[in-house]
Amino acid sequence: MSIDARANTPTLQNENRWSTKQLVVMALMCAIALLLSFIEFPLFPAASFLKLDFSLVPTTVVAFAYGAGPGLIVGLACAVAHAAITGNWVGCLMSCIVAIVYIVPAAIIYRRMHTMKGGIVGLVVSTVCLIVGIIVANLIIDPLFYGMPFEAVAALVVPAILPFNAIKGVLVSALTLLVYKSISNLITPTKKQAKA
Repeated sequence: MSIDARANTPTLQNENRWSTKQLVVMALMCAIALLLSFIEFPLFPAASFLKLDFSLVPTTVVAFAYGAGPGLIVGLACAVAHAAITGNWVGCLMSCIVAIVYIVPAAIIYRRMHTMKGGIVGLVVSTVCLIVGIIVANLIIDPLFYGMPFEAVAALVVPAILPFNAIKGVLVSALTLLVYKSISNLITPTKKQAKA
């Protein structure tokens, strides 16, 4: 609420940070991410618990369009919704970690370098953060919640966990650039048209 100085009476104004259009886009991307989270498949038979899906693509598109906060909200909401449906709350924890380590660096770098080059740099950095972050997360979470010996998880780092997340990062990054390039003019605010 704000005060109209001429009439000295309060007037109602929309002071929300996010426009209706942005909220609609975020809700739509969250729904798409949730749908994609159920289309998953393992890449390495030795580590079948590592399953690839592309739910990070719509969440990263939101992060590029509106910033790290909205992108992270969509990513976390998708993870929680997926867990609420499947009951896999350990998987939710891992998905939340993935969202944080991947979405945030890409969004921050792209905000500072709002060009195609900035988008690529951000996604490369995010892929490195994803690899490192998920290796650490697996070494902690798998023994704690799945009962896997630490040595067994550590033995999977080089042959499975590292290459899996490298492949995931590259594929998600490539798809994000492709999708964002195609729809950026439709979803970004008028004053922040993407240059990518």
